[in-house]
Amino acid sequence: MLRWASHADCFTRHFWWMGGSGYGERGMEGGLASDMRTRSLFRLRILTLMRSVASPWVAFIPPRSPVPARFSHVCRGYGGFGALGHSVYHRELLPRLVESTWMGKISHLATSGAHTAVITDSGELYTWGRDQGDGRLGLGSSGGPGEGGSFATPSRVIALPVPVAAVCCGGFFTMALTTAGQLWSWGANSNYELGRGDNADDWRPKPIPSVQDTRIVQIASGGYHSLALTDKGEVFSWGHGGHGQLGHSSNKSQKVPTFIEALAQEHITYIACGGSSSAAVNDKGELYMWGNAKDCQLGVPGLPDVQPLPVQVKFLVDNQRLGSHQVLSVSIGASHAMCLALRHSTKQS
Repeated sequence: MLRWASHADCFTRHFWWMGGSGYGERGMEGGLASDMRTRSLFRLRILTLMRSVASPWVAFIPPRSPVPARFSHVCRGYGGFGALGHSVYHRELLPRLVESTWMGKISHLATSGAHTAVITDSGELYTWGRDQGDGRLGLGSSGGPGEGGSFATPSRVIALPVPVAAVCCGGFFTMALTTAGQLWSWGANSNYELGRGDNADDWRPKPIPSVQDTRIVQIASGGYHSLALTDKGEVFSWGHGGHGQLGHSSNKSQKVPTFIEALAQEHITYIACGGSSSAAVNDKGELYMWGNAKDCQLGVPGLPDVQPLPVQVKFLVDNQRLGSHQVLSVSIGASHAMCLALRHSTKQS
């Protein structure tokens, strides 16, 4: 189903690609830097849907609606640590349905290097994959029966007693956003990833105390850090800060969610984390990025390898008549980034 919006001019949607090769140094959870490096800025533009300039309509494709649970989650690829949820520990070459006891529909999913989480439409959270004793699955202190303390089939996180709206998987930890806008965390915590003020691992999901009275509307996690977006358009960050990924003037790690002062004048509508870099989009469709810039993944030429403060990304324009760009969303990998942009084309005589 398409949702329509009226405008006198013509819009196109594009993907822009920035950064290096994407091969991680570590090749595991929350991979950080790039092993194979390219120093040029690349872009990839993909036209999705457009009507003629004479038409006053432009079509937008909304996110796919949830599908019945029996068709809800299909996995293939590396199956070590039970990462695929198929009760196996080997590779699967073809997509195969993930079977579980959940009821209803799957509304949200997230994955990291070796663990996965899904949410049902009733707000129940299920996890599987590697646990390694750090408790990232939220299923108990002893881990699962498989290699690395893994669980090879989805299990409900019964220790989280409130309905969940969104979830994100960091390198060795997990965060959940409840339907009430509260933020819960659990798992490894050596870099203060849980935002609780200490660095003790904890498998038990708990709310983050310092933001309990703040309504959170979006969360994002990288390898060892996280961002949270409030209903007022403010951004908080915490965890490992050694690559400048927290957006503060100092590269120190932050023990609790800390307001990013450099974005205080912006009303942010979207956030994203990569392995060691971060991004935010404001209500004007402008993209800001910060953190690890070693492989040009921030899209701004000439930056130092560590860029601690947000910088605005200026897009290449091959034809001035094509007009300006409005960024809608952004996604970051270990050493590259892509964003979805709406391009406003000017009228041609």
